[in-house]
Amino acid sequence: MSAPMQESVEHARTPKKAALASFMGSAVEYYDFFIFGSAAALIFPHVFFPDESAQASIMSLATFGFAYIARPIGAVFVGHFGDRIGRQKVLMFTLVMMGAATFIIGCIPDFNTIGWWAPAILVLCRLMQGLSAAGEQAGASSLTLEHAPDNRRSFFTSWTLTGTQGGQILAALVFIPVVALPDEIKYGIGWRIPFWLSAIVVLVTYFIRRSLHETPTFEAAKANNEIAKLPVGVLLKNHWRDVLRVICCAFIAAVSTVYGTLAIKYGSEVGNVDEGITLWLVVAGNAGALFTQPLFGTIADRIGRKPVFIYGAVGSAVFMPFYLLSMESGNMLLQFALSVLTFSCAYAAANAVWPSFYAEMFSAKVRFSGLAIGTQLGFLMAGFAPSIVAAMGGIQEGGWVATSLFTAAICAVAAVSALTARETYRVPTAELGKRQAVTV
Repeated sequence: MSAPMQESVEHARTPKKAALASFMGSAVEYYDFFIFGSAAALIFPHVFFPDESAQASIMSLATFGFAYIARPIGAVFVGHFGDRIGRQKVLMFTLVMMGAATFIIGCIPDFNTIGWWAPAILVLCRLMQGLSAAGEQAGASSLTLEHAPDNRRSFFTSWTLTGTQGGQILAALVFIPVVALPDEIKYGIGWRIPFWLSAIVVLVTYFIRRSLHETPTFEAAKANNEIAKLPVGVLLKNHWRDVLRVICCAFIAAVSTVYGTLAIKYGSEVGNVDEGITLWLVVAGNAGALFTQPLFGTIADRIGRKPVFIYGAVGSAVFMPFYLLSMESGNMLLQFALSVLTFSCAYAAANAVWPSFYAEMFSAKVRFSGLAIGTQLGFLMAGFAPSIVAAMGGIQEGGWVATSLFTAAICAVAAVSALTARETYRVPTAELGKRQAVTV
């Protein structure tokens, strides 16, 4: 095979390779995030806090939210370098940081051993996870979008978020045997094993991502001397409206944390659903999304990002109360059916489309920064949603009402914000973000 032909074949493979690298990176991130969320709901109140009261549960769920404090700060830092030195280099950094923080969590002594240092170290590691996560999805989405053909950007970038489902499924499958262990093992070494196993996923992803080259879009900008010295300055001057829009649209991510963290707590405490079953409900919803999210991405390439995203927001608000009520029904078939409907058939639509929908609002010069800062500020709502709703009585008898109203409110904000966005599915990649920059 001649050199030009080999180069052409390699370029043709790049979108798939970029999608795989993004899938695996998101799988690592959400494996780590989901085992932390599950442990915060089911394990940490017994291990890292002085008692097992409702107050301990709220404090434990709050540690889940601390990563979301670090994420906006990390978004500025990581976004700056992602737009300055390239997407691929920064994604290697975020991968290693996430893996290290998760492994260390599995090594923290319990409260009885080191007292309040235990939750303090836990929060520190959680902040490290947040700094890493701030750049992971933004960088992966930017990288995949810039490698993808113009008419298939939503499909290829949907694999970034489909990786989150892969990570959550893997995490749940690892965590299910843990919750079935006797208490002395479960609260001893048992819960630590899923955190240590994250190292394997990180190593696999590291070798996949290391061989991925930088995007043609970024290389062209670099060759043409179009790299911004201070990307955040350009972002706030030319794209501030889009940043605000992304922040509000990103509220939709709170559906995922309510579904994956708060609902399992509600099911186990109010509905008397076995803890293992609550985790299997999450596995079922995420397994369905592995198939529906690429489908929603394909649909968005044909009819546009906005209608698919808005459908996902509205559908999530409609199905959530039925899903929570099913936890009290004692009907396992109904619980699994509503889990799949809520997550795979509703939320998955918005989840699949947002990487392309948000990224296409920005020019290549500030895409990483805009996507990172906008999403991470919006994700603050997702991070603290479990503890906010728990404080509102969401894990008490009848708490499904507060949880459902909260979910409906954040979905309404996301849907209305999406309505104000420009539809970009027919705009060539090279032209994305340019009209906004001229008119502001």
